[in-house]
Amino acid sequence: MMAFLVQGIILGLSAGVSPGPLTALVISETLNHKTAAGIKVGLAPLFTDAPIVVACFLVLTRFSHVPILLGIISVLGAAYIFRLGIKSLRLYQFTVDVNSEKEQSLLRGIITNFLSPNPYIFWITVGSLIMIKALETGKAALVLFLVGFYVCLVGTKITLAILVGMSRRFLNGRAFVIINNILGILLILFACLLLYEGIQYFLK
Repeated sequence: MMAFLVQGIILGLSAGVSPGPLTALVISETLNHKTAAGIKVGLAPLFTDAPIVVACFLVLTRFSHVPILLGIISVLGAAYIFRLGIKSLRLYQFTVDVNSEKEQSLLRGIITNFLSPNPYIFWITVGSLIMIKALETGKAALVLFLVGFYVCLVGTKITLAILVGMSRRFLNGRAFVIINNILGILLILFACLLLYEGIQYFLK
């Protein structure tokens, strides 16, 4: 059961700091309108992800009895996570555009996250499969995965906004790069696990 919590934590941390539209917006809003604005952006997944998660989970649940389809999805999920891992390993410096637009951070965060393909790809190819397996173990396992994922996802983005607000040099510092590199390695290992599970589906 705790394995699902660990998976949620790793994936949540990785999503929280990896380069992407929402991470870039957290940083730009912090630089433009101070820490509170960046924190508002970091809260966006709590407002946008529920319908995405539920829809993807319900669709895949209908096909949970088709091993080949689940195998294909698992392999695609492995490829997606592997790509994120490589992207994190190749990070040397994070750059973001800065402007002086009016502060509407939460709204911008919601729109950005809802229109970004990343949440949809993740929950279709990775998240929903983990949820199905967690539910087979028990409802508590499912709750642990979701809590671990969103506490780390939102918590990491809030922490990022605070660190950027305290020191803009954090983005160009070694700590930010090293964190991304470590998470990149974990993502690649996780991708290998997904690939193995996908192959097991094909053998059923």
